[in-house]
Amino acid sequence: MKTEKQLALIALGRQIRKVRQEKGFSQEHFALEAGLDRSYYGGVERGERNLAALNLMRIAVALGVEVGELFPKAEAFKDLLDEPISMDTGIEEA
Repeated sequence: MKTEKQLALIALGRQIRKVRQEKGFSQEHFALEAGLDRSYYGGVERGERNLAALNLMRIAVALGVEVGELFPKAEAFKDLLDEPISMDTGIEEA
């Protein structure tokens, strides 16, 4: 059984693949354009890699899209993640 993290990464990889295909890139050519190892990038699209923010930025720049376009809609993965992280720090703003 896949974990929530794995399912979320699979959803992310599928969205990145969709955007790449819409732009007309082959996986190999795109990895070269993005400056990423071909096998690493294949793992991204299969949901096998937990991407660093810098690699997400590289992919977005190479595709000519905003980083947010690489993510699936929140509805698609909201149940795949652990409990939401509370942003309440307990510190009052002045």
